[in-house]
Amino acid sequence: MNSRKKPTQGKNTKSANTPQPKKKINKAKAKYIDHKDRLKKGDPLPKFDTDEVRLNKYLSNAGICSRREADVFIQTGVVTVNGNVITEMGYKVKPGDVVRYDGQTINAETKRYVLLNKPKGFITTMDDPQGRKTVMTIVKKACKERIYPVGRLDKETTGLLLFTNDGDLAKKLTHPRHKASKIYHVELDKRVDPLDLEKMKAGILLEDGTTVYDKAEFVKGSDGFEVGVELHSGKNRIVRRTFESLGYKVLKLDRVMFAGLTKKDLPRGMYRHLTEQEVAFLKMS
Repeated sequence: MNSRKKPTQGKNTKSANTPQPKKKINKAKAKYIDHKDRLKKGDPLPKFDTDEVRLNKYLSNAGICSRREADVFIQTGVVTVNGNVITEMGYKVKPGDVVRYDGQTINAETKRYVLLNKPKGFITTMDDPQGRKTVMTIVKKACKERIYPVGRLDKETTGLLLFTNDGDLAKKLTHPRHKASKIYHVELDKRVDPLDLEKMKAGILLEDGTTVYDKAEFVKGSDGFEVGVELHSGKNRIVRRTFESLGYKVLKLDRVMFAGLTKKDLPRGMYRHLTEQEVAFLKMS
């Protein structure tokens, strides 16, 4: 006689083969996780706690010479690390090491390039005596080096803002002769007259001089309330002041492109490190 009990059948009985419902995943959370994964995969930077650098590269990063020339200097014995003459090819400099070339101490801080999609309500300054929120609070964990914003975005303006400790590149991107191209998405309080866009491309005279816009076009499907503008000027609040001078009130202002960099895959309020290719492009352009 078979002593095994037959499985109880009833309304609440589920077969072992019945597929279980999949757990719902919060789309916003999934996007954030996916974004972090992409950052890790695309981030070319070394880990901060093991940031050793070959001596020739250290000299090159400091702007002393090229790596090939650095090899010659090392071989001739004019480079010391912590007071010791180093002639070994491939010697690695550790964080905290004191490197001297021809008697002068070298500070070869690693160059960092961080791109932020700035949210509304943050001012572009290193610190604020009034205790207002600054963009530095968003990027404070981006790297151990002290980085600075390149240019400004006012408190109510959103979009791309670049940070770096590369002074030469920052000067290049803000220099009057080489100012970086910027594209803004502007939402106005009323329909824009096409003639006003032509005026912007011809040149708008304000209290601090004339500003010429490279492009000023309607955004498709916006019924004339939204405009895309491109310019190279770095004057303070120039887009807002331009439209105010023409009789409009700017409701929303978003920088969607800066020096060829875009907001693709960069959610509002988040940042990422530039790739080596992007840094090379900025230096060459």
